[in-house]
Amino acid sequence: MEFYVEKKEDYFSHPRLDIINLIPKNADNKILEIGAGGGDTLVEIKKQKLAREVIGVELMKLPGTKQSDPNIDQWIYANIENYDLPFEKESFDVIICGDVFEHLIDPWNIVNKLTPFLKIGGSLITSIPNIRIKNALYKIYFKGNFGYTTEGIFDKTHLRFFCKKNMMDMLTTENLQVVEIKRNFDLNPENSRTKFINRLTLNLFEEFLALQFLFVAKRIK
Repeated sequence: MEFYVEKKEDYFSHPRLDIINLIPKNADNKILEIGAGGGDTLVEIKKQKLAREVIGVELMKLPGTKQSDPNIDQWIYANIENYDLPFEKESFDVIICGDVFEHLIDPWNIVNKLTPFLKIGGSLITSIPNIRIKNALYKIYFKGNFGYTTEGIFDKTHLRFFCKKNMMDMLTTENLQVVEIKRNFDLNPENSRTKFINRLTLNLFEEFLALQFLFVAKRIK
């Protein structure tokens, strides 16, 4: 918990528009967000009329954020790894885990734990940092320095590290099927340099250029 206190305020307080863009356009959606931070994504979902009900789960209270915003129907403070969700099975159309799995001790178990709460055909939407990005490889192999930081790929709060293949493997189960993959090349959407390089190289090096991958996994049974 102490390492989270070191983070900048905006770490918890910005709407994930990249994730919101992956939500099915349906005003009747019921959405659960794990690791909901300051609540900005859930508030934006309601404002865009993409859900009738939104529920957030977060590890801790974050004063001065939107956790108590009236657009959010329910808020739970809990560690998802040791908390039993108080919902009926097949309750949600969408479950969001934006940059969550890398912080968990056993993310594979959490994928299986969350799946029954999705309706058949419902979506698990997640984003996960890519350890294979060129900056990380350069830091490890050429500078010989893993060097944990307060944010970014080497964040002190990251317990697990994934390449694209590992992400796919985790999200492909007997009950889940990955149906869409997107990538973020920069957290600043106005910076298109890396995206341009990826297009120029015909996506051949995307796994070395992508900062994170976003997945939509559908519940198939």
